[in-house]
Amino acid sequence: MEPTEEQRMLRDMVRDFAQNELKLIAAQIDEEQSFPHDAVRKMGELGLMGIPFPESLGGAGMDYMSYTLAVEEIAKVCGSTALTLAAHISLGCWPIYAFGAEEQKKKYLPHLCSGEWLGAYGLTEPQAGSDAGATQSTAVLNGKHYTLNGTKQFCTNGSYAQTVVVSAVTDKSKGTRGISCFVLEAGMPGFAVGKKENKLGCRGSDTVMLHFEECKVPKGNLLGKEGEGFKQMLTTLDGGRISIAAMALGLAEGAYEAALSYSKERKQFGQPLAKFQATQFKLADMLTQIEAARHLTYTAALLKDQGRPYVREAAMAKLYASEMASRVCLQAIQIHGGYGYTRDYPVERMFRDNKLTEIGEGTSEIQRLIIARTILEEK
Repeated sequence: MEPTEEQRMLRDMVRDFAQNELKLIAAQIDEEQSFPHDAVRKMGELGLMGIPFPESLGGAGMDYMSYTLAVEEIAKVCGSTALTLAAHISLGCWPIYAFGAEEQKKKYLPHLCSGEWLGAYGLTEPQAGSDAGATQSTAVLNGKHYTLNGTKQFCTNGSYAQTVVVSAVTDKSKGTRGISCFVLEAGMPGFAVGKKENKLGCRGSDTVMLHFEECKVPKGNLLGKEGEGFKQMLTTLDGGRISIAAMALGLAEGAYEAALSYSKERKQFGQPLAKFQATQFKLADMLTQIEAARHLTYTAALLKDQGRPYVREAAMAKLYASEMASRVCLQAIQIHGGYGYTRDYPVERMFRDNKLTEIGEGTSEIQRLIIARTILEEK
């Protein structure tokens, strides 16, 4: 499926930024574990921080496919920056847009879409990972405020976010139907940023714990109605999986392009590696798998844009693209030989960065459960 003219123009703009600016600092971002402040600022200037949201709310007024293409292009050179953008839009902004009251949208989204503010999402807890229904954070209504207590873990963008969408139990007796979501603002009393994680990959992406101790959250910051939080979380993750698939697709493409270029330049036994059939077969398999993942990812994005069911397609895209990218990155390292094992070449970083895509926003095992459930529920 071919992008529209508008989508191609956006893709080309993002590609120019990624290849000519971001690529130059990607290794440094990883090595120093430095948050890509300059890249985020530039993405805001380019209008990328609010791609799929209406212009009336400060967004670019484009679609989810355009957003998918942007994440893909950025991931080709820097997984950390791609993850920062994906978490901001899919997790930090989307719940407010999809479930927030009009006054909440108008209050937060213009700042977020412009890149002036960064968004984050607090779902995972020390005892609630894949089992999101095991949320232990609590929010108790006391007059005009909820009192929030608990801890969230692995919060992407958490240190720098001005808004964080957080889940908490408001009625323990109702199980998952007693979970609600809130929009929190940095600086609220009782809201503190905790430990920064020292990660395998995406080391420039900010990943921290968030602590809430007697945190006072205005009643008006409830997202939707009480008890709707669990459903909101699942719907948010469905859309987010498309962006993670796009990130994996971009990382695979970046690794493939690096391996292809290296195979043409590196000579062994008197000829370029690309002349050997063993290398050619690797490249053929890599590109075939990339194209298969592209079709799955773009299809899921298209279905979301059309307002059609896409839960299964998003899970399939994330499952296949993430596992495919690990295979492709591994083969890219193999083609580079000993150099591929060093940090002098980008393929080892891409391999490390991609592991996140097999875990974040639902592990591969969870994706298989979702896909199987949709199969068995068919009549």
